[in-house]
Amino acid sequence: MHKIRVLVVDDSILFRNLLIQSLKEDPYIEVVAQAGDAYAARDAILQYHPDVMTLDIEMPKMGGIEFLRKLMPQYPLPVVVISAMDEKVFEAMEAGAVDFVCKPNTIDREKVSAFLRKELGTKIKIASTVKVGRLKRPQAYPVNYGTAVGKKDMVIAIGASTGGTEAIYEVLSQFRPDIPGVVIVQHMPPGFTEMYANRLNNQCRVAVKEAVTGDRVIPGQVLIAPGDKQMRLIEVNGMYQVECKPGEKVSGHCPSVDVLFQSVAKTAKDKAVGVILTGMGGDGAKGLLEMRNAGAVTIGQNEASCVVYGMPKVAYDIGAVQYQVELSNIANKVYSVLKTN
Repeated sequence: MHKIRVLVVDDSILFRNLLIQSLKEDPYIEVVAQAGDAYAARDAILQYHPDVMTLDIEMPKMGGIEFLRKLMPQYPLPVVVISAMDEKVFEAMEAGAVDFVCKPNTIDREKVSAFLRKELGTKIKIASTVKVGRLKRPQAYPVNYGTAVGKKDMVIAIGASTGGTEAIYEVLSQFRPDIPGVVIVQHMPPGFTEMYANRLNNQCRVAVKEAVTGDRVIPGQVLIAPGDKQMRLIEVNGMYQVECKPGEKVSGHCPSVDVLFQSVAKTAKDKAVGVILTGMGGDGAKGLLEMRNAGAVTIGQNEASCVVYGMPKVAYDIGAVQYQVELSNIANKVYSVLKTN
């Protein structure tokens, strides 16, 4: 494996140096250049041709989001955004960033350095595998909605990771308020899941919220797992609810797609549709297989439309995926399945 060539862009000299020193400890990463603003970053890109760029959002002269919007159409490059706890990260994702990490809120230099080595280093490695041309929102297939879709005994479960914020939007934006209740795990840090849910709630026709224990799974509502809790589907007095509790990581994650899917297989059985979207690793594959074995219909995003064809590939390879579908056609497939179930 060749070293991943990285350009570090941040207006703070102190934080930039800490970033560089932390990344230098990773044998698979080489920091080839640094920049304090968008104009210096543009020149460094042309001179050094980095594999990945880390980017601060708040910068002088030109902000990181505006820079992304100008850069991506001319020079597509995998970008990992480093941000404070701010909804602007989702604007950065829309503008073409692959992923983000949250700036540590501690001043302990050793803890910050360890966080950057682990979290940022991992996301840089994932970003280096991404084909950034797939980050553009495609033209959605026309959806054949049919009639009487809002079946109260059905549930739709969705799991995603890298590239998932935009992929989930692509699917939810085509759902009508009569869609059966939807439960989602998107790998994301605590705090950001609430902002993400609120953002989707303003963009989509369905109601979207960060889940709390006791939330009912009802038609027209989407529940997103909190960033630091495992979410499970349960049945109380004949009605679906979610349970969100702190727990150990499963398949490397909390929340875990496997945990959600396994609970859906146990609780909803054949009254469910499972959808696994873009993401690195294998979280969700075993749970999706359990869903299929329990009688649920299962859908996986196809390789051509994935930002990272990891989770859907593992699920497909073990026989968990019944239908492999392009991202822009997944909503249409869900409605097609609902009409026949």
